[in-house]
Amino acid sequence: MSDAESTISEAADAVEEASDTKALDVVARSGFAVMALLHMIVGAIAIALAFGQPGQAEATGAIEQLAANPWGPAVLWSCVVACAGLALWQLSEATLRARRLPRTKRLGKLISSGFLFLAYGSVGLSFAGFAVGLRGDSGDTTRDFSTAVLNTPAGVPLLVAVGLTVMGVGVYFVVKGLRRGFKKELSRFEGRRRGKLVDSLGVTGHVAKGIALNLAGLLFVIAAAKQMPEESTGLDGSLKALREHPFGPYLLVAIGAGFICYGIFALVRARFGRM
Repeated sequence: MSDAESTISEAADAVEEASDTKALDVVARSGFAVMALLHMIVGAIAIALAFGQPGQAEATGAIEQLAANPWGPAVLWSCVVACAGLALWQLSEATLRARRLPRTKRLGKLISSGFLFLAYGSVGLSFAGFAVGLRGDSGDTTRDFSTAVLNTPAGVPLLVAVGLTVMGVGVYFVVKGLRRGFKKELSRFEGRRRGKLVDSLGVTGHVAKGIALNLAGLLFVIAAAKQMPEESTGLDGSLKALREHPFGPYLLVAIGAGFICYGIFALVRARFGRM
């Protein structure tokens, strides 16, 4: 190993050691707790939609609910910090901690944790936007994104790819839930009486989230096929579209309950999860 490579390796080791602080661990766990709360609020909104009540059944709608309470600004900024800490932890997972993994596993970790870094970071930005008074409709944002994609030379296949990617993530959640792949995330929970309750919450929550993501991804594909970007309305639009079907309200209640289960499971993940 050259002197330059040795210096880079030593620097990376130092940064990795710095990232293993108790403070980052606490902030990242609080980030998981924030994500748990968002899922539970989204689930409650989805159930309310089944009974004809208004609301946005996705992250921005949940953030809007949090912003409406008397302690709104303080809560929002606390959530910004928590999500930023969780995003940084995922970034370190994707880069620093993955250095010693075999090449194939390292690439997989880079993709998975890198995606989560972007996802948690975007949620943190949404909290920050609400904290400074920038409110937006998630459906409009999704439609604007779809319009921009369709206006590119390869717009239709690109938007189909976006939809299929979202659906692929949805399938991943369903498979992870059914195979109980989430158990490895609870390494600190080993040796305790996990019981059937935690398993049931994990299975139900992951499957429900996966189904919802598949519905949202399907709308992107439909928008691309019809070349009508207004058809892609994100998670909120896909859930609201269910109300038009005979058994839609029942499905909404089931999906909403599943999101609440996922949120409760995520709270367990925040407390006992592997970090």
